[in-house]
Amino acid sequence: MTRTIHIAGTDVQFNCERGQSVLDAALKAGIELPYSCRKGVCGNCAAGIAEGSVAGLNDAPVRNEWCLPDQVLLCMCEATTDLSIAATSWKRVDPAARKIFTARVFDNQLAAPDVSVLRLRLPAGRRAKFQAGQYLQVFLPDGSTRSYSMANPPQQSDGVTLHVRHVQGGQFTGIVTGLQRGDTLRIELPYGNVALAPDDTRPIVFVAGGTGFAPVKSILDDMAKRRVKRDITLIWGAREASGLYLESAVTKWRKSWPDMRYVPAISDADAQVRPGAFAGRVDEALRATVPDLSGRVLYGCGSPAMVQGVRAIALEGGLAPTDFHADVFVPGPTAPGAP
Repeated sequence: MTRTIHIAGTDVQFNCERGQSVLDAALKAGIELPYSCRKGVCGNCAAGIAEGSVAGLNDAPVRNEWCLPDQVLLCMCEATTDLSIAATSWKRVDPAARKIFTARVFDNQLAAPDVSVLRLRLPAGRRAKFQAGQYLQVFLPDGSTRSYSMANPPQQSDGVTLHVRHVQGGQFTGIVTGLQRGDTLRIELPYGNVALAPDDTRPIVFVAGGTGFAPVKSILDDMAKRRVKRDITLIWGAREASGLYLESAVTKWRKSWPDMRYVPAISDADAQVRPGAFAGRVDEALRATVPDLSGRVLYGCGSPAMVQGVRAIALEGGLAPTDFHADVFVPGPTAPGAP
C-alpha cells in the first residue's frame, strides 16, 4: 500500500511504497533529506514524526543513540500510515542526476599493505556529476552493493578514484585485489548529503580514520582548485604510520594553505610514532589539539566507533550539533529495502 509523506511546515509531499524506506522514497521523488550511511549507523537521517507511525524495515531498529526521543532513522523505517515528518532540512534534486556507469580500471595500486587506490575511467564522452564528499555504490556479482567515497574532486569528472581498505573475508576485497587495467565495474553515483556549504568561511576541522581520508581528499582538492581561503585543521589517524598512505597530498595542500595544521595520529601503542605525530586515537588527538571547537565546523569520516568518539569529543568541546558532519564507513550492504 502506498503512503503519503508530508514534510511538516511545507507543501512538500511524496509517496512511500510498502517495503521502501522513507529516505529512499524521498530520494526517488527528488527530495533530498540529510543522510550518509543508509545503514542505520550514522544518525544523519534522524527526523521527528509529527503525525503517523512507522515500522522498521524487516524489523530493523528505527532508532540509535544519536536520535532524540521523538526521532527515528528515516533510512531504517517504512511508513505504516500517512506521515508528517519534521526534517532538519531538505532540498529538491533531480532524481535523474544519479547515473549508472560501466567503468574500466585505469590503475590499481597498493598505497599501503591493506589499502588499494583504484582509479576508474568512465566510458568515452561520459562525465560523473557529484559534489566533493559524496560517495558511489559498486555493484557486486551477487547483486549486492558496497559504498566508497570518491577521492578525486568533482572537476576530474571523466573518472573516479576510490580508496579501498582490505577487509578480511570481504567480498569486494577479494575482487579489488585482482582487478587489472581494462577490467570493468558497474557503479552508481552520486550518493551522500555531507557536502560542505560553499558560502561557509568558518574554521574547519577534518578528522579522518584510515580510508576515511578519501572524501576529505576530495573536499580539500576541490577547495584548493576553487582557491577557497579558510582556516583548516586535518587530523588523520591510523594504527601504524603505513596507514597514512598519501601524505604527499598534505604537502601539496600546504602550498594553497601555508598555515594548514596537520596532525597525524598513530593509535597502536606498540607502533613507532615519529616526531610531530600524536600517539593515540583521533578523538584523543582532537581533544588535545583543538580543545575549543566553538565557532568551527567539523567533518568526521571513518568507522562507526571512530565517528561516535569524535562526535562526543566535539560536542564536549563546544561544537554546535548542527556543525558536525559525518560520513560513516560501514562494511556490508545497505539497509534492508534500500535500492
